[in-house]
Amino acid sequence: MNVKNAEIVSIGTELLQGGLVDSNSLFLTETLHGIGIEVSYRTTVGDDRQRIHQVLRQALDRAAVVVVTGGLGPTKDDCTRDALGDVSGGPLILHDETLKAIEERFARREVPIPEVVKRQAWVPDGFVVLPNRHGTAPGLLWEEGGRLLVALPGPPREMRPLFTEQVLPVLLRGAGSARRIRTRTIRVCGLREAQVEERITDLLGTEHPPVSLLARPGEVHIRMTVCGTEEEVESQLALWETRVRDRLGEAVFGVDEERLEEAVGRLLRLQGQTVAVAESCTGGLVAHRITNVPGSSDYFERGIVSYSNRAKLDLLQVPFSLIEQHGAVSSEVAVAMAAAVRRLAGTDLGIGVTGIAGPGGGSEAKPVGLTYIALADVRGEEWCEHRFPFDRDQNKLWSSQMALEMLRRFLLKARTEPS
Repeated sequence: MNVKNAEIVSIGTELLQGGLVDSNSLFLTETLHGIGIEVSYRTTVGDDRQRIHQVLRQALDRAAVVVVTGGLGPTKDDCTRDALGDVSGGPLILHDETLKAIEERFARREVPIPEVVKRQAWVPDGFVVLPNRHGTAPGLLWEEGGRLLVALPGPPREMRPLFTEQVLPVLLRGAGSARRIRTRTIRVCGLREAQVEERITDLLGTEHPPVSLLARPGEVHIRMTVCGTEEEVESQLALWETRVRDRLGEAVFGVDEERLEEAVGRLLRLQGQTVAVAESCTGGLVAHRITNVPGSSDYFERGIVSYSNRAKLDLLQVPFSLIEQHGAVSSEVAVAMAAAVRRLAGTDLGIGVTGIAGPGGGSEAKPVGLTYIALADVRGEEWCEHRFPFDRDQNKLWSSQMALEMLRRFLLKARTEPS
């Protein structure tokens, strides 16, 4: 099998109705590129047997590998298996091993097996069945005329291990070992997209490697794609990452999938520091993000959501005179919140966040999006002001992002200061 290009086909009417991100296609694209297989097309089709058949036939005409996700479940609208049979010309037959695996799965859970679930054990004749350790619908693989058709369940927790463990080895044998395509993403915070572009403008649009920018909420991602042998790829990625880091300095917080809260957690653990947070407008989002990192109990002590003025008074003992004189959304109150939560928790650091998330509650003097973030340590407090121009969800997200970034920058500075 001479593997040169691939097409990804995502099946599901829900994908065409909006509100659902097709993370399967993104995962497959990056993985296929990583072994030197170019993804030439990505197609989405609803749960309609005839349309799926047409899309699959078209995909097989223009790609050496076609990877299909979705539509292998037990319900009436799951018609991928039937469409696969239409493509291969084979009838659906009962696969005894799959049926046995389904029955054993339900027996372990001590619940009766619905008859409709057994439908997943019927597979197109001529397809290789790929056992699914994480679900009831198996994967399916069919090869003919040097082309490969693979169908995988839609849930990512089932699709990803099936592809990685059972499909990828087949593709590696066909792709050859010389050519690799690898992408690295440098993650930046604290700089706007225009500022990042200004600093690396001569690197953008270069042919070797292609470097591009992607603005994300509170972050900018710089993507570099390198093609060559394994040794060339690693060498080039390291070289270009160094060049980008030299231009952007401490604004770089992570690589590839690393999140800002992970970078913050790493610094806290490295320095043996602990932190607590007091939040108003973010409603606990900062604490949620910090505690989403495994092992965060080593450095995170507590979070207090002091949303109302009463909560600020009762839980944090913020002086009423501060709120009366400056308002709940003010640098003075943010500083008082940070100092109070640090004192109450007995931590090295305290963070305070207060703002107006919107859409209501703003004024000419204090518009929607106005946010104050403060940080307290044994030496005192510091604060910053932000004015976010987004909707409620985005204002909260940006507020949490800037709170984490303020903490990260503080820790970086502390690391370089003489003890």
